[in-house]
Amino acid sequence: MHPSGKRKYDAAKESRSRRWWARIGINTGTVVKVYHGYGHTGELQVFGHVLVRSPVPEVRFRYRLPGNIWSMLRRFLVQPKPLAPVQLQWQGQTIHTKTTDDGFFHFQWKPQYPSPAGWHPVTVTHIQNDNTMAEGNGVIYIPHHTQFGCISDIDDTFLISHSERLLKKLVVMLTNNPRNRKPFEGAVHHYQLLSHGHTPPAIPNPFFYVSSSEWNLYDYIREFADEWQLPQGVYLLSQLKRFSQLLKTGGGKHHTKFTRIARILESYPHMPFVLLGDDTQQDPYIYEAIARHFPQRIISVYLRHLSDEKKPAVLAVVRKLEALGIACCYFRHSEEAIAHSRRLGLIARLPASS
Repeated sequence: MHPSGKRKYDAAKESRSRRWWARIGINTGTVVKVYHGYGHTGELQVFGHVLVRSPVPEVRFRYRLPGNIWSMLRRFLVQPKPLAPVQLQWQGQTIHTKTTDDGFFHFQWKPQYPSPAGWHPVTVTHIQNDNTMAEGNGVIYIPHHTQFGCISDIDDTFLISHSERLLKKLVVMLTNNPRNRKPFEGAVHHYQLLSHGHTPPAIPNPFFYVSSSEWNLYDYIREFADEWQLPQGVYLLSQLKRFSQLLKTGGGKHHTKFTRIARILESYPHMPFVLLGDDTQQDPYIYEAIARHFPQRIISVYLRHLSDEKKPAVLAVVRKLEALGIACCYFRHSEEAIAHSRRLGLIARLPASS
């Protein structure tokens, strides 16, 4: 075949492929996805992915079974772009980095001058051969000097997920959209109370959501959080997974969860924290390790009790944490956790009955 004929053939083939992917809701253009970053006056961090195949954003949610299943499966039909050069502008600086083998980027830099507390917009651009290939928008969160911060797990801490039962977990995840998933009763109220504990409504206590769920579920989890009015916060998830790894969803390496929590505490050395998790996976042991690495930085640990089999081992961890001077609440119902937070003075006490 003549070279020009081959180019036309390849172009036509690529065009057919793009149309086929588009029909099933998959974007084959380059996308820069920027997640919520965080920082303080001396250092900032932003995370994201560069993808050359990704799901088209949902404009409406499906409430029928086939639509929900396909909506979830699309989130794993991703193709990252490795070693992609990316940059962002901040206070006149241009900060450069490249994506890792799985398309992930992480900016970490020292700003030239402090930024006020609050949410700040940021744009990340993928530039190749002096051409802008794609750009994505995100925000950076700089907390106010509030009394304390909160670090929470997601699955089976406030979002009912059945993490210990793989088949049931997959069924729940595949057959529901983020607007009809359910939180545990009272969990959202507890989080809202912690968010506004002894601080004006305009400057809530900061929340960080750290999970072994993969970045594929970022939009799904944020949509759930917005639907149920959980406190706004920063989400730090686990490594992106491909379609072939779907059965391993939520099975991220738990030692990376320790690292992500440690980075938060290192970013705010003068801020004490409340940790919230459950007993279905490794939260009790990760939180104990955090407490030992950061003495006197943890006010309280909340662990939702879902596994009777694990109860003796978790109670042993609770006793170790209490020996370190950390208040613990190992609870079945969120009302117990709320009462515990009131006793500690983390949230306002109920007015005395007349």
